[in-house]
Amino acid sequence: MKKYFFIYKTTIMENLQYTINLLFGILGYFLISFVFLNLWKYIYSDPSQVIEGYTMTQMVWYVILTEMMWFSNNNGTLRRQISQDIKSGGIAYGLNKPYNYLNFMISKHFGEITIRLGIYLTVGILTGYMFVGKLPNFKIENLPYMVIVFFLGMLINSIIRMIISNFSFWIEDAIPFHWLYDKLILVIGTIFPVEMFPKALQPIIKCSPIYVVNYGPTKVIIDFSIDMFFNVLMAQLIYIGGTVLLLSFFFQKGVKKLNVNGG
Repeated sequence: MKKYFFIYKTTIMENLQYTINLLFGILGYFLISFVFLNLWKYIYSDPSQVIEGYTMTQMVWYVILTEMMWFSNNNGTLRRQISQDIKSGGIAYGLNKPYNYLNFMISKHFGEITIRLGIYLTVGILTGYMFVGKLPNFKIENLPYMVIVFFLGMLINSIIRMIISNFSFWIEDAIPFHWLYDKLILVIGTIFPVEMFPKALQPIIKCSPIYVVNYGPTKVIIDFSIDMFFNVLMAQLIYIGGTVLLLSFFFQKGVKKLNVNGG
């Protein structure tokens, strides 16, 4: 574990050198948030109105938090570097290093997003206060529960991205699949809560990654209940178990394919 923590710390120090990139990311996050927050303020003509169980304040905070999750966890390490390593054959060098390649990549990924996450979280909180004030019924004693599901959501998202990148063992480029996954999370999981969709679609969405990556953690934050926490946590643990098995399966099959082909 020490070597992966060292990789994590080293990556954080490296990313502190690229503050301009962070500033551009913040600008994009604020502009998109600004557009959708004004859209919801327009839809809620009456601030006391409740739509599908959400007040205007809850809806605004939902958009802020889901976009913050999406922006902060969206970097090129798991999308491009793994695919590039596979296509170029560079992964062969990574496999011979004194560490697990997949653990190395996820440690590097979290090192890259740590600074970004802190900045986006700060900007998001300030934006929420500016638009609608503080989140109602938020209690500091519930924060540990919120942090747990928030972190697990980001972990699941990272594992899914690694699975998609492993497709490069069999296809030329996995980027189109990343694009589809990004749009699924952004359009369905970020802009609208599950309750806004037709009843027939809601069970399907709740079985998808959207529930454990975006919707569930955010729902726990904006409308906390211990039942909701355990429902989301149980779904996340199931997803972690399933995605880790899939990742291990695809990676081992891919490495075997490389060995067979002399890669």
